[in-house]
Amino acid sequence: MRSRILARSFVSVATAVGIAAGTLAGASASFAASDTATPKQVATSSADFTVAYQNFGLSRTQAAGVQRWLKRYWGYSDSIDGYLGTDSWKAMQRFLRANWDYTGAIDGDPGYGTKTALQRFLKGHWGYTGAIDGDFGAGSQAAFKRFADWCVRTF
Repeated sequence: MRSRILARSFVSVATAVGIAAGTLAGASASFAASDTATPKQVATSSADFTVAYQNFGLSRTQAAGVQRWLKRYWGYSDSIDGYLGTDSWKAMQRFLRANWDYTGAIDGDPGYGTKTALQRFLKGHWGYTGAIDGDFGAGSQAAFKRFADWCVRTF
């Protein structure tokens, strides 16, 4: 009898700990999705799909402005959701290929070639003063934010 009481107590405590851990994980995930959080790169996976985005320090509002610009001029056709994902980056790569010496694939991956071409664009028009090195640090991000703020005001 005593071992059954101990077993039930253990199961009850383990269940309570599991519920609390799940609640905390859900709370942190909901905070990460807020508009004021500055998204970096996030990936969610299931058996059917993977969704990834890279906003390079832009808020969702700023990224949505860039998406509206991309939709108007560069063939972006997905939703305006404030997450610069594969389709957003494909449209950006089309712009960079046409104007800023991007020579890579139109694959939606904002890798080294995309970042260096974007830095050339930001240096040409948005006050970026750093090296064209593919390192999207504070200077690149500040210039990208200036461009995004213009997109928000304009589109």
